[in-house]
Amino acid sequence: MTQTHREVERKLRVHALFRLPPLAGAVPGVASVETLPPFTMRNTYFDTDDLRLFRWGVTLRRREGSGDEGWHLKLPVDGADGTHRDEIRAPLDDRDIPPDELTDLVSALLRDAQVHSVATLRTERAPHHLLDPEGHVLAEVVDDTVTVLDDSRTVGVFREVEVEAVTEGDDEPDLELLGNVVDSLVEHGAIPHTLSKAAAALGPRTQQPPDVPEPRWPARHDPAGDAVRAFLATHVRRLLLQDIRLRRDLPDAVHQMRVAARRLRSGLQVFRPLVDRAWADRLREELAWAAGSLGVARDTEVLQERLDRDADGLSAEDARLARSVIDPALEDRMRRARGDAEGLLASERYRALLEDLVTAARDPLLTDQARERCSDALPPLVAKAYRRLDRDVRDLRLDTASPQWHETRIAAKRARYATDAVAPVFGKKAHSLAEQLARVTDILGQHQDAYVAQATLAELAPTADSRSAFALGLLHGLEQQSEHRDRETFLALWPEVRRAARRSGLL
Repeated sequence: MTQTHREVERKLRVHALFRLPPLAGAVPGVASVETLPPFTMRNTYFDTDDLRLFRWGVTLRRREGSGDEGWHLKLPVDGADGTHRDEIRAPLDDRDIPPDELTDLVSALLRDAQVHSVATLRTERAPHHLLDPEGHVLAEVVDDTVTVLDDSRTVGVFREVEVEAVTEGDDEPDLELLGNVVDSLVEHGAIPHTLSKAAAALGPRTQQPPDVPEPRWPARHDPAGDAVRAFLATHVRRLLLQDIRLRRDLPDAVHQMRVAARRLRSGLQVFRPLVDRAWADRLREELAWAAGSLGVARDTEVLQERLDRDADGLSAEDARLARSVIDPALEDRMRRARGDAEGLLASERYRALLEDLVTAARDPLLTDQARERCSDALPPLVAKAYRRLDRDVRDLRLDTASPQWHETRIAAKRARYATDAVAPVFGKKAHSLAEQLARVTDILGQHQDAYVAQATLAELAPTADSRSAFALGLLHGLEQQSEHRDRETFLALWPEVRRAARRSGLL
């Protein structure tokens, strides 16, 4: 059974004779400092031969000799700097290898690589609690003397101070307090740094880029193949990181991972003249399979949220009756869909796809045309997708059949993804077109959701009693109205999109 703890801390390196300054009264809000008994911990760190986890900012360790002893997996937090990490803990046991419930969470990063112990540290810790006037713990300052061991032999010693926020429940950490404590320590000679203890012990290899590094987007005069590499690296990174979030069952992870797979598939189609066709088609087929395995779960999640929300437009009794039919049916569908998603993550086919994607991000198979400058090779690829969309839109009317609107949505997504794929190369005006196309796909996506909601309600109505079926019919009418409003919104928006397209420099 694992537990998750959000860790917010600052690290500082100090010299051997450093003494903690008096913080009570010197740091706003800190009324007193409670010094706790020192203790000794032993931490064994695990990684692959190439330190793959460290290079992704992930730490996996076995800790003995403290109040939080056990197996710990530390993961970066989306959208936060390295001072925020999620620590997932599993109970200590007799095993000398990490438990599967932790390594499974990062299997997208590990793939076929095996982990083993790479460093052992003994830490003598002196903890101090910073208290407010009421005696509540605001933060913990620990003074660590760290010994790096090779078997039982000492190969290095260093000293470090950590300042960690202490919170209760869902309270937000007091970042201002942490900053003030750090400032006081720096005034007395401490030096802020971001390396973990194990990374400091293992040296520069831990700071090398991961196997899919953050890409550098090319300039207009650079080869178009560089844009292909940057695009693939961007979205392969997203897929790998969303895999971790999906395994942790975090909000929106299914959607974001599916989007990453779809964007990769669409990008390989957009860049078709620049990449080896057989290679790209095989990747696209596997990405379609992966996205499809996630699709039912995501679509069901969106559908249930929509229908439950829109049922609020009915009377309380009609809403209750409608939900009494909708929720059990969609929850059953969701259970089956989760099984599909879990099957995807556990399959050898998916693991092979991840390996292929990592290889593709590093070394895509490019054609001779990829040597052309971005300014020459890329705009025609966007223009092709946009013009297909523009032709589709010209045939739309308020009373056009819903399937035709759905076909336009597919064309809009292709145009949006094509523009997104090259916008980092072409700058502000290209980004403006991408933003307008994002508005288009959002509206057409809502339109499609309304259409699917109507079809689902029509499917469920025959299974319900007459009174509940009547409530479903009322909700069906609300979804029809919503679909019509989305059409009006889209047709009013389209002239603005066309103006952005003309200004983009891509057509």
